[in-house]
Amino acid sequence: MTKFDSKSFNPQAFGAYIQRIPNVTKTELAQSGAIGRNENAAAALSNQTGSLYARVPYFGRISGTTSQNNDGGTDITTQTTSTYEQGFVTASRMDSWTERSFSKNITAGVDFMDNVAAQIGDYKLEVRQTMLLAVLKGIYSMKITGTSVSEKAAKEFIEKHTFDITGETTGDTPGMVGAATLNKAIQKACGDNKNIFKMVIMHSEVATNLENIKLLKYMVYNDANGIERELALATWNGRLVLIDDNMPTEEVGTGDAAYTKYTTYVLGENAIILDDIGDSVPFEMSRDPKVNGGQDTLYVRDRYIVGVDGISFEKPATVTASASNVDLANGANWNIINDDKIAIPHKAVAITRILSKG
Repeated sequence: MTKFDSKSFNPQAFGAYIQRIPNVTKTELAQSGAIGRNENAAAALSNQTGSLYARVPYFGRISGTTSQNNDGGTDITTQTTSTYEQGFVTASRMDSWTERSFSKNITAGVDFMDNVAAQIGDYKLEVRQTMLLAVLKGIYSMKITGTSVSEKAAKEFIEKHTFDITGETTGDTPGMVGAATLNKAIQKACGDNKNIFKMVIMHSEVATNLENIKLLKYMVYNDANGIERELALATWNGRLVLIDDNMPTEEVGTGDAAYTKYTTYVLGENAIILDDIGDSVPFEMSRDPKVNGGQDTLYVRDRYIVGVDGISFEKPATVTASASNVDLANGANWNIINDDKIAIPHKAVAITRILSKG
């Protein structure tokens, strides 16, 4: 017997009374190794009395490409290093569910609030997934039209970290992912640093196309009888593949020229920071004996640190208590880390995307 806020129920027996609607919403991005934490940001923001926003300092790398020639008569030209700051913001979320006591009377004692409680974990993953997709939309919407260091760096990042093959007109399947697509995409993004990419998150349509041309390799294991069995996990060019139909799609064109544009994300480990630092009162139950003959309400609250490795969230004045998904998706709130003179190399950001027709 387990308890939830002093309410007892037997999960095994409960399953015999009610069968929940299967959760077909995949949350692969939220559960992947691409999601990490920043210890400095966590230390600054985990205190419940702490601020909404924190800036974490970074040491810059020493510059220069060649050492100076010492001929015994030339003064040494000295250099210095830069320091950078990265902005992190907190995003708080809250939900509640209410069930009437009368529901038990007409369902032979089924406790619908226990049904809600049993699904909270999956629901939270869906919330995180939505936040992560908002972050990715935001960084690919950074302002690129100006001449400032920030905007020029953002333009370079978006151009280099986007591999768009939807305009291809040659080949057996123009515009579709193929054998060389992933390798070209990560090389375009990070050049000789392309090994920072560890996983790919794609729509099932893209995955099916790769399966059909035998480019997805499913992992296998040997069971207790020595029989080799295939796992649901796949790899593409050595990168782990996660399949999730929540990945962005866009309907393009009309008539015979119409097609669906699919976005596939390629990420490195801990590329995105979405750290659950907890709310002061994460769960709370309340009973109102008067309304509807009596009803119970479950309240759920969460608090997250949000950021991107290599990209800073620049908090606008309008964000006063918590960053909404609209705030996270707003490109004006993000920029490549820089010191107003120079930006960090775009090759250090382990995020890129592939745009394809499937």
